[in-house]
Amino acid sequence: MAAYFLDSSAAVKRYIIEPGTSWIISLFRQPTPNAFYVARIISVEVVSAFARRLRGRSLTVRQADKAKARFRRDFRRLFFKIEIEALVVEKATDLADKHALRGYDAVQLAAALTANDARLAIGATPLIFVSADTALNRAALAEGLNAENPNLHP
Repeated sequence: MAAYFLDSSAAVKRYIIEPGTSWIISLFRQPTPNAFYVARIISVEVVSAFARRLRGRSLTVRQADKAKARFRRDFRRLFFKIEIEALVVEKATDLADKHALRGYDAVQLAAALTANDARLAIGATPLIFVSADTALNRAALAEGLNAENPNLHP
């Protein structure tokens, strides 16, 4: 079983068709189930992405409602959520400075590093960080995570 940390740019692809959607969906359909980690704040970013798409008319009301409902169901039942506690915020602050990351991107990476450290402490396999943001993936690689960009998978 592989373990993936999805940032919002990757998670959205499970609910809205865009480049990388097929690859993201394939991760959820493996014969041996994979584990999926997310930062608690992803709910804000994903729902915001749906609302922006609705406002920009690239989603219909029906499509947006369906995407939100599926995401909220998955968020409750499918994802291991990393809470944004003081130590994660401190780590994110350092990462934002070190890698010139946007605020929420730094929080996403800090949450992934926290989850990865916890997995390694119990002898589990390391996380694979998944983001469609090239700069964020570069920072994840620099911090020792494996990183995948779903946009690079047909």
